[in-house]
Amino acid sequence: MRAEYSAGREVPAQGSVFAYGAAAGLLADRLFGDPRRGHPVAAFGRAAGAVERVLWRDHRGWGALHAVVCAGGTAGAAALVARGVRGVRGVRGRGAVSVALTAAVTWTVLGGTSLGREARAVGGALAAGDVEVARERLPHLCGRDPEALDEGQIARAVVESVAENTSDAVVGALVWGALGGVPGLVAFRAVNTLDAMVGHRSPRLLRFGWASARLDDVAGWPGARLTAVLAAVAGGAPARALEAVRRDAGRHPSPNAGPVEAAFAGALGVRLGGTLAYGGRVEHRPVLNGGGRPVEVADIERAVLLSHRVGVLALGVCVGGRLLAGHLLGRRSR
Repeated sequence: MRAEYSAGREVPAQGSVFAYGAAAGLLADRLFGDPRRGHPVAAFGRAAGAVERVLWRDHRGWGALHAVVCAGGTAGAAALVARGVRGVRGVRGRGAVSVALTAAVTWTVLGGTSLGREARAVGGALAAGDVEVARERLPHLCGRDPEALDEGQIARAVVESVAENTSDAVVGALVWGALGGVPGLVAFRAVNTLDAMVGHRSPRLLRFGWASARLDDVAGWPGARLTAVLAAVAGGAPARALEAVRRDAGRHPSPNAGPVEAAFAGALGVRLGGTLAYGGRVEHRPVLNGGGRPVEVADIERAVLLSHRVGVLALGVCVGGRLLAGHLLGRRSR
C-alpha cells in the first residue's frame, strides 16, 4: 500500500485505504448480504428509538435535537474509532487495520444484495402465480399497503423500490464514504435510518421527524444524481433514460427518488409512478417515462441486474474520485 509523508511520519494514503476497503466491503455484501446477527444498523435503530422516547415532543426543534444526538453522536463515535486506528504503530499494520475497518463498515452499511434478494423473492412469488405470498413479502421492500395491489402494481412497486434503494442502500453510502471515510459511511446510514424511522408524515411525526427527513434529502442528493447518471449509462438506453430524468424527475414529490426512478424507468423502458397507498393515505404520483410500457414481472429481475451494475460503477467512480482528489491535494501540498 502506498504511503504518504505527513508531519514528519509516513501514514497510509487515505485514498488507497478507501479503495481497498470499499471494494472488499462491496464484495462482502455481494457474497454474504447483510450480517445475519447483531446487525449494527439494527442496534442503531434500537438506540435511536430509545432516544426518541425520551425526546419526543410535537415540535421541530426537539426533532432536530433527536437527529443531532443520534446521527451526530454515531458519526462522532465512528470518527474516534477511525482516529484510534490511525494511531496503530507501523505503516503496514496501520494500513491493514484501516482497510479492515473500512471494509467492515462498508459491508455493514451497504444493502444491495439483500435488496436484490427481497425483490427476487417477490418476483418469484409473482412468477409462480402466488399473489398472496408476494403481498406478504412486499413490506420487506417498501411501506406500501399491499392488500389492494394486483400483480402489475406489485411488480411496479418492487421496481420503484429497487431503484430508490439502489441510491439509498448502495450509491449514497459509497459517495459519503469517498467524501468522509468511515465517519461518512456511518453518518449517511444513520441519517437514512432516522428518515425511515421518523421521517414519514404521520400525525405524530409530522413535526418531530421534519429535521430527519430534510437531513436525509440533503445527504441523499449527490448519491441520487450519480445513481441516475449511472443507471442511464448501464441500462443500454442512455438517451431515453436521461430524457425521462429531464422531463419527469422534477414532478416527483421526492427530490431524490424522482431522478432515480425516472432514470430506471427510462433505462428499462417501463412506466413508473401513478396511484399508490401508504399507511392508509392514497397518493397520486406523476407518471415517469410515460411512453414506456407497464411493468411486468420479468422487469423485476432486469431492475435487480441494473442495480448491481450501478453499484459496481458507483464503486469505480467513488474510488477514482477519492484517489484523484488525494493526488491533487498531495501535489498542492508539496
